[in-house]
Formats: sequence, C-alpha cells, structure tokens
Amino acid sequence: MATIRAAVEAGVTLIDTADAYSLDDSDFGHNEELIAEVLRGTREEVLVSTKGGHTRVPGGGWELDGRPEHLRSACEASLRRLGVEAIDLYHFHRPDPKVPTAESVGVLADLLDAGKIRMAAVSNFDPDQIREAHEVLGGRLSAVQNQYSPVFRSSEPELELCAELGVAFLPWSPLGGIGKAGDLGGGAEPFAAVARAHGVSPQQVALAWMLAKAPVVVPIPGSSRPESIRDSAAAAELTLTGAELADLG
Repeated sequence: MATIRAAVEAGVTLIDTADAYSLDDSDFGHNEELIAEVLRGTREEVLVSTKGGHTRVPGGGWELDGRPEHLRSACEASLRRLGVEAIDLYHFHRPDPKVPTAESVGVLADLLDAGKIRMAAVSNFDPDQIREAHEVLGGRLSAVQNQYSPVFRSSEPELELCAELGVAFLPWSPLGGIGKAGDLGGGAEPFAAVARAHGVSPQQVALAWMLAKAPVVVPIPGSSRPESIRDSAAAAELTLTGAELADLG
C-alpha cells in the first residue's frame, strides 16, 4: 500500500491489477480491494486497469475461464471490490482454448455498451487474435498487454500492430531479465552501459527504451517497494540518444 501511495505521489496515473493477482484461491480479488482502499480520495487522478478470465486453484495454481458467463460475473465482482460504477480499463486476461476468442471478447463489447467498463483491452494475444478482437469490438479495442522486455522481445509483432492500429501496448514484466543489483542477462549488457553513462539505473534505461519504441507504449513495471517505483517513474524523464537506441536494438 505504501508503494501505491509512492507511485501516485511520483506522478503515476495508471495502476494495473487483476482479480487473479492473489496468493491462491483463498484471497482471490484482494489486490483490487487494497488498491481501492489506497486510492480512496484520489480516484479521479488515477486510471485503474484490471482483468478477468484467469482463476486460481488451491495450492497457488492458475486456470483459465473465458466463458461469457464467467467474464460477466468477474466484471461485476471487480466493480464491487474497486468500489466504482465503471472500470476504467478492463482486460480479458488470457485466451481460453476451450472458448472461441470472439465469444470472450464479445462480452467486453457488451460491457462497454452497458457502461460497466470505459475501455476494453486484451492480454497475451497474438497478432491474429488482436485483429479479431479489434473487429469484434468494432474498433473499440483500447489496449493490449503482453510480455515484453529487453530480454523477451517476441512480442515485437504485437507492439508494431498496436502502433499501426493506434492501440495502447502495455508491456508486462518490462524489467524481466534485469537483476535487483542491475545485472542484465541474456545479452542485455548494453542497457547497463547506457545506464552508467547517464548515472541512472538499468531499469530506467529499459523503460525509456520501451517508451521510445512507439507513442502507444505504456510500460507497467511491477514494484514492491516505494524506492523501486520512484526509480521507475523517473524513466519518463530520461531521453536516450538515437545512437543509444540503435545500440539497444
């Protein structure tokens, strides 16, 4: 909760969560309740993004449920926990191979029409699925959230498609591969070199590099300490040179 307060104080205006961000099935949804409590009184200043379509099972496991009836129920539960009349940004969390994508995404269209959500999004979609979602939503797809980081770049096609469509691309785990001490693996040492040149952390460089990829990119670094979110927020003020961006790829 202190980390969320520090994020808001640092100028962060997007908080991303999900009903399934919990230890296991016993505290499902608690993250939304904590965020609602912290943001009480500052709600108009911060956009909250949450998701439905993942479930938790005893022992900490994960399962998928993309059935329309589950997504409608999940959205209603998130509305209650967040204490709002409409969710700012609502994601279908991950495609469920047992349910046609169009059926799951169709629920987002219904929720938009009903005023339950203000913007619709999808997570962990490939380019074909993104195009299908965009079509099902009648051009109202607002965001895509996929894994993307200096050492995990397989979502480049999705990022490029989002830039083409004018859809926000939210990289999750954007600091994946960057160690707590600033050590980068997987051939990402150039980020550390640029960081040393600017006197900042490699994490800041990684986020600034992403922001320079396209205007639609909105990284969502996870933080568990106030210090780390303050460092991440400062990346918005870091401008990398063309040569540095070329070296980073």
